[in-house]
Amino acid sequence: MAFFISGALGVSAAAGALIGVSALGTAVTAYGQIEAGKAQEAALKAQAEQERVAAESRELERQQKLNASLAANAVGLGVSGIKAAGTPASIALESAENISLSEGMTKLSDRLAQAQLRRQGAAARSSANIAAAGTLLSGAGDIAPYA
Repeated sequence: MAFFISGALGVSAAAGALIGVSALGTAVTAYGQIEAGKAQEAALKAQAEQERVAAESRELERQQKLNASLAANAVGLGVSGIKAAGTPASIALESAENISLSEGMTKLSDRLAQAQLRRQGAAARSSANIAAAGTLLSGAGDIAPYA
């Protein structure tokens, strides 16, 4: 390839070989940067998926604890003979509303963390593509004096 370039541009074979090697090195570096960006994006997507699974597991565990607590409260009220009307019922309702609000905030926080990881992955890939473009332009600038 370098000999075709050198013949067409009227430069020596040694300069043509230098141009070819430099162009190849630049292309390989740019390709490596692009692939590294893809790999980092894939890793962050996988991390986001792991976070989603972990969040679902934590939510299930919280729900199980909540159900056990509510069941224990209901049994305790039943054993003590207290009717679940009036103040005990309103306290239980207020408690359930607070728990629901807390669950909603926890789910939102988990979803935001996952979205942040996905955005970081996309940014890493974009950054790698820009770096690769810069490498190609820099390589072209390095080769230009030989042409």
